[in-house]
Amino acid sequence: MTQSNEQNPNSVKRVLIVGGGFAGLNCARKLAANPNVRITLLDKNNYQQFQPLLYQVATAILGPGNIAFNLRGTLRSHPNVDVKMTEVVSIDLNTRTVDTAEGQHYEGDFLVLAAGSQANFFGTPGADEHSYPLYSLHDAERLRSRILAMLESADRDPSLVAKGALNFVIVGAGATGTEMAGAFGDMLQSSLKRGTRDKAYKNLAVDRGQILLVDGGHAVLSTFSPKAQTYAAKMLEERGVQIRLGTRVKEVGSGHVVLSDGTRISTHTVIWAGGLKAASLSDNLGVKTGHGGRIDVEADLTVPGLTGVYALGDFANIADKDGRPLPQLASVAEQSGKWSARNILSDIAGKPRDPFHYFDKGIMAMIGRNSAVAEVGEHRHELQGAIAFAAWLGVHAALLSSTRAKIEAFLEWAWDYFGGARGDAVLDRAEELQINWNDDGEERISAVSPASSQTDKTS
Repeated sequence: MTQSNEQNPNSVKRVLIVGGGFAGLNCARKLAANPNVRITLLDKNNYQQFQPLLYQVATAILGPGNIAFNLRGTLRSHPNVDVKMTEVVSIDLNTRTVDTAEGQHYEGDFLVLAAGSQANFFGTPGADEHSYPLYSLHDAERLRSRILAMLESADRDPSLVAKGALNFVIVGAGATGTEMAGAFGDMLQSSLKRGTRDKAYKNLAVDRGQILLVDGGHAVLSTFSPKAQTYAAKMLEERGVQIRLGTRVKEVGSGHVVLSDGTRISTHTVIWAGGLKAASLSDNLGVKTGHGGRIDVEADLTVPGLTGVYALGDFANIADKDGRPLPQLASVAEQSGKWSARNILSDIAGKPRDPFHYFDKGIMAMIGRNSAVAEVGEHRHELQGAIAFAAWLGVHAALLSSTRAKIEAFLEWAWDYFGGARGDAVLDRAEELQINWNDDGEERISAVSPASSQTDKTS
């Protein structure tokens, strides 16, 4: 146990939380049970996104409203939680103060840093300008628009296939890249390979499209068992996904990628699932950071050398009981959020803080319709196929924030499972007009928000 900070338990304490993701939201919820705590939650969005399902928005399985939940609605039953939609631009850790882009200034007795993560391009030339990361709701919507724009363009003018319109490159074969590849393979099969009468794009054949999954490692899903890796690779190949392992992306252009082996591929859609780093707020905090720019924390989740400052989730380097770094998973963020709240309440009560103990529930990944792998519990009991797929559905539905969201997600999954078409999502033509087919480096990723065939809902 760690000695607490001296506090008066009868006075009202102010807690500032930067970030409304899994870590920040769960911290706020647990703290809110104490009426003597006033919580201010700051986030640049007014919603929490369910990041594990972003790829399903990108591949038109789910709509944005299925995985985004209004923070005010989620926390409305807690009168001592105040949500502010604002962008934090500077933080003083010593005084536990925060300044925003709009000029507001906030102070707290405790400061919780849960600002999340962003794509890590590892200095790859052109990747920041020309690729599509998949780490936010906005990313997922832009990617879906891009995919649809490629399909619409090639259907109207098949000569664009030779310019790479139907070549899609996914960088990174971890969980995000592998799940995206599997779902995308199903999407192309559904849109291009259905019967002549009912396929979405009448002038395109599925063999004209190419999904290439590239990774510098030697296996897909490197954190899973060899058995699960073999199964995942087989399921991807059945969906037409080509896998290139031991290969890195060396350069990304507006109409091509260059691989580390010298191969040049014409493509206008590079999906970046190659890794994460801490959100840019970590750059100027003046504290020690480790892998991925994440803040190193003590065992009790406090920032070393500072009073009343915690760092959580993807924003922190959190170690397990054996000192090994924990992965950037929603379960780690959720549990660290709850644990930090517990330690803050201990601080207020004058009790010692406890070191964080992560309960490992296991890992799972969906490889496409009716295909998944799961390793359950600390002993990693392995599941594959339909059983793992059912387990995946149950676990992810349970993690959604509301009953309404669970029901809607199950309905969408059932529609997709029984072969519902996905090629009919709505696309704003403004996205298609921005495509540069000349590959001269002029194109930049569109900031146009796509239309959706499903109403954006909050709860």
